Amino acid sequence: MTLKLCNELDCKKLAQGKTDKCIAHGGGKRCNEPDCKASAQGKTDKCIAHGGGKRCNEPDCKASAEGKTDKCVAHGGGKRCIEQDCKASAIGKTDKCVAHGGGNRCNELGCKASARGKTDKCVAHGGGNRCNELGCKVSAIGKSDKCIAHGGGKRCNEPDCKASARGNSEKCIAHGGGKRCNELECKASAQGKTDKCKAHGGGNRCNELECKASAIGKTDKCVAHGGGNRCNELGCHSSAVGKSDKCIAHGGGKRCPNCKDWPDSRSGSSKYDGYCATCFKRIFPNDERSKVIYTHTKEIMVRNVINANFEGFIHDKPLYTENCDCTHRRRIDHRKLIGGTILAVETDEFGHRGYDQKGEEIRYDDLYMIHSGRWIFIRFNPDDNISKTDINDKIDKLIETIDECIDRINNNENTEFVEIIKLYC
Repeated sequence: MTLKLCNELDCKKLAQGKTDKCIAHGGGKRCNEPDCKASAQGKTDKCIAHGGGKRCNEPDCKASAEGKTDKCVAHGGGKRCIEQDCKASAIGKTDKCVAHGGGNRCNELGCKASARGKTDKCVAHGGGNRCNELGCKVSAIGKSDKCIAHGGGKRCNEPDCKASARGNSEKCIAHGGGKRCNELECKASAQGKTDKCKAHGGGNRCNELECKASAIGKTDKCVAHGGGNRCNELGCHSSAVGKSDKCIAHGGGKRCPNCKDWPDSRSGSSKYDGYCATCFKRIFPNDERSKVIYTHTKEIMVRNVINANFEGFIHDKPLYTENCDCTHRRRIDHRKLIGGTILAVETDEFGHRGYDQKGEEIRYDDLYMIHSGRWIFIRFNPDDNISKTDINDKIDKLIETIDECIDRINNNENTEFVEIIKLYC
């Protein structure tokens, strides 16, 4: 019997059957599925993908049996990795699985990752199929032409959920898919190659000495030690939030749609349909969620004291002028216009210890732009984190200070444009 070589240029494989081509170049019997150009397997009329050839003998498994075994790769068929205790499949003509160095490797200098598909690169260096969305360089997932972010790969089967299904599950992480933390009663997702969620020590950890927090993103640090994306505001060392380049204080993260254009905008919450708690409570006062939203109880206490002792104070309303573009909508806890002076009382719960000093100065500047008359700010801390004075004595001092300020304003004795009086701050 004469053996015939494939007639493709430089191809040294044998032509199949009565054709002049090898299997790779289209020779031999082809799959009879419409538009399929793959080779039919064995004595069947189908390619492997369409069910041809020998199948795995595991119950309900429709995958192809590998090599001379009766099992598919998933059930242990075909050549296995020779590394001790490794049960993964050996790749290509090597004796190792991908994890242990088998198959083609990425040709980038110093890279030990596996090359993807018919390319010489790993996923990180551009190998394999790429997402076909304009400008996207991320790897396409599975048999799709899209990356996960653009809808590629298997999707979560929960109604109306468009997130990616994880691992061998039919669910996204939020709906319970993928590997879960093995701590008792923990339902969080396991991180990376570990069996734990972040809270229980899974995933990469911060490399600072004695720090047990989780490392963020591609860095080796936790947020507290500088890991993850940082806010790009000059001199700010806080963490950037979400997909933005800003921290929450500088406008990063998802903002409340009602106050997002205000200088003192707040971060939105999915718990309140994207609104901040304050705006949600004002816009939807009859919603059941509004009834349990924490309101600043000490601020309300101060408001009640002011109302009981003084007239004409406006409480917690944005300050802006009419017939303007409303670029400054600063809220003041309690304010009253007396002649050409605004007397403002700010309830600084815990002394506003988490507030940025620079941001406070900008706030004063913005308020002065709105009202260019004189200002007196009384900054009142009702808490005992700084002063151990009894709250009733603090209230008495606040009333006395407001009385003194009103007298000074009425007698034109306040000469500074902006005067700040701190009580227990």
